[in-house]
Amino acid sequence: MIKRILQHFAARVLTAGLSFAVVWLTARYLGAAGRGQVSLFFTDMSGLVLLAGLVGGSSLIYLVPRRNVWNLLLPAYGWALVVSVAGAAAVYLLRPVGPEYALHLGAVTLVQVLLSVNVFLLLGRQRERAYNVLTTAQAALLAGALVLAFGPWHWLTVDAYYYANYVAYGLPWLISIVLLLRLPDAWGSRWVRRHASARELARHSRGAHFSNLLSFANYRFGYYAVAYLADARALGVLSVGVALAEAIWLIPRSTALIQYVALVNAADKRGQTYVALRGSRLTLLATAGAVLVLAAVPAAWLAAVFGPEFGAARRVILALAPGIFINGAGMQASTYFSGTARYGINNRAALLGLAVTVPMCLLLVPRLGMVGAALGMSASYMASVAYLFWHYRQAMNAEWRDLLPGWDDVQWVTRRFLKNEE
Repeated sequence: MIKRILQHFAARVLTAGLSFAVVWLTARYLGAAGRGQVSLFFTDMSGLVLLAGLVGGSSLIYLVPRRNVWNLLLPAYGWALVVSVAGAAAVYLLRPVGPEYALHLGAVTLVQVLLSVNVFLLLGRQRERAYNVLTTAQAALLAGALVLAFGPWHWLTVDAYYYANYVAYGLPWLISIVLLLRLPDAWGSRWVRRHASARELARHSRGAHFSNLLSFANYRFGYYAVAYLADARALGVLSVGVALAEAIWLIPRSTALIQYVALVNAADKRGQTYVALRGSRLTLLATAGAVLVLAAVPAAWLAAVFGPEFGAARRVILALAPGIFINGAGMQASTYFSGTARYGINNRAALLGLAVTVPMCLLLVPRLGMVGAALGMSASYMASVAYLFWHYRQAMNAEWRDLLPGWDDVQWVTRRFLKNEE
């Protein structure tokens, strides 16, 4: 298990580094206002991707070990097309954006969702290496395309970001199709079976994905609050601070994803309890260390790296730090409930967080700007995780001290490294 987590973590580190390069490139070459436009586009796209996950998403990982790949892929693709077209049209009608923005939004969303469906299917069949390669390749292609656009081609507009996404998601999608075709699943199956698989996928996805939609609102409501109550420049600075802080989540997300795959493939769910608790404690320790390192970065360094406008991102990081830490720990609990199909707990936790972040952002952003949005996000994370951990402790039949790391955990990791065990 530890070897698989380290391999996945290494891929996540590389992907996070490439994502950092994208943040740096858009901030350095487009400025705070341009970075703000990119952030708003990415946020709109992420929201539509999550809506597409209502028939698909991470539930594909849960179902594909027991179902035909193609019976799950077809309904997920169909729903992706509906959401991409309808979502882009809704944004065009409800927001002051042009037709070009809406067109790019729908098209980029579609190709991203198609890739996401494919890699989730591969991951559910425990093709973890393929998953890591494809997700890393996507990040590398996006960064590479932007380097060419901003460098030799001198294409210093937001349009360059749109077209770079087509390359970044399109090529890995084609490769993932080839990998799916190599699976032993037969193309042909009875219509009744395809229909039953589609209904099962929709049922599981609604329960599992509703909390993701609520979590997205918790994570990004502050972006829209800053965009409408402040300006694009403030949003650009906020997005850089958030991107740096949320990069820490590659630690808990790596361990949580491996835990989730192991849990949904395990015959004995209760047998995973001890492993899950140890994973939670180690993740908590690693996340705390990463938060402290980031909080120590001075504003002058941020200004030197991203540009003079972005030194203010340190205030965003400090406001986010407590929430980033506590939410990183909460991801383990959330993953456990998803892996045991107890989606209601995750949904209620996310709903509680949303009930906190909306009024706090509306109250604080007019007064504190981007820092107010960051404080609202932190408060949201704390409320959600407090609820999650209460139920996690009860589900595990554990004491509070069982959730906190200790010297025994450090010794266990040391022994695993020294013996090179899996």
